[in-house]
Amino acid sequence: MSTLDPNRLIMTGENPFIRLSEKDGDPLSTDASFWRVITCPGGPGHVLYVKSELTDGAWRIYSDNIAMARWLQQTVQGMLNPELADTSIPVIGAEFSKEGDPRYFWTERLVSYDDVVELTWHDCGDPLLIHTQPNQTPGRPYGVCTVLIPAHGARLTINGEQAAGTPFPRDREGKPFSTCALAFSESWTE
Repeated sequence: MSTLDPNRLIMTGENPFIRLSEKDGDPLSTDASFWRVITCPGGPGHVLYVKSELTDGAWRIYSDNIAMARWLQQTVQGMLNPELADTSIPVIGAEFSKEGDPRYFWTERLVSYDDVVELTWHDCGDPLLIHTQPNQTPGRPYGVCTVLIPAHGARLTINGEQAAGTPFPRDREGKPFSTCALAFSESWTE
C-alpha cells in the first residue's frame, strides 16, 4: 500500500480563523482568515483577510507578499469564500509576528502603516486531524490535510478596539469544535 498522496501539492502552511457573531446562528459580525504560507506558487508569506464592524463591513487584506495573497484569492481562499475571489480589493502591506503555545493560547499580530491587528485564540480543545480529497465535496476542487484545534475563546482587535461577538460551539463529525480554530500543518492539494 502506497503512503504517497496521488494529488498535486499546491500549498502548505497554516490557516487559523476567527468567526464571531452576536448570537449563535446570526450572520458573522467578524470573519477573519489568517494564512502563514510556507510554500505555494506565489511564494511564502503571511496574509490576513478580515471583514468586521471594525472594517465598516468591508474586506481588508493585509500581507507581506501580494503575489501569495492574490494566488490564494484565485484558488483556495476564493473557493472557501467567493467574496474574496475579488482581486480588486487592495492589499495593505504589513509585518507579522506570533506568540503563544497552542495548548493554551495563540496570538497573531500584524502592523501596517495605519493599523495594529491582533488575533488571539484561547480555551483550546483537543486537536482533530482532517483529511479530504479534491472533489470529495461538490464545489471543492481542492483537498486538504490539516490539524484543527478548536478555540472556545477568541478575539480580534484593530488598534486596540475589540470586535463584537463571540465564538460558538460546533460539532465536527461527533467531536467538539468551534466557529474559531487554529489550523496548523495545513496542506492543500488538487
